[in-house]
Amino acid sequence: MMSRLRPSRLVRNTILTFTGLLCSLMAWQQLTAQAISGHDSDAPVSYAADRIELQDRQSRVVLSGNVDVSQGDLRLLAKRTIVEFNDTGSLKIQRITATGGVLVRRGNQVARGDVAIYDFNRRIITMVGNASLRRGGDTLNGKRFVIDLKSGVSAVEGGRVSGTFSVPEKK
Repeated sequence: MMSRLRPSRLVRNTILTFTGLLCSLMAWQQLTAQAISGHDSDAPVSYAADRIELQDRQSRVVLSGNVDVSQGDLRLLAKRTIVEFNDTGSLKIQRITATGGVLVRRGNQVARGDVAIYDFNRRIITMVGNASLRRGGDTLNGKRFVIDLKSGVSAVEGGRVSGTFSVPEKK
């Protein structure tokens, strides 16, 4: 008669720890998605910078020096941005490409990266290079983040992903 194998206490504890971590990650991603999905990507875009250059032939505006772009409660800070537009009687933004210490903030969420691209047609923000996302005490680090403003889903792509989850204090 075969004896039934029982997992060791170490294996059970490892499985429980992994399951708890996975549940925490899924809950954190869901909260992030809910917070981002409420953004009004049709709201007007305001900007301020030390210098502005309108390049009509290229259908773009170059903002440089302490660039501050906002749309509703979403704010983008960078050293330089290129704003591409369609000129159909009024300027319709197609894409913003920001470089130089880029910070994107909405509420208690802060994303940082070397470059950010906000595609207005697809409603997607992509952060590239030394990308990090912080929400409260939780952090997520990777090479590239893609934030879909329509669905509210954020994904980390490329390379190894790392992060920190905050743990509730024991009462």
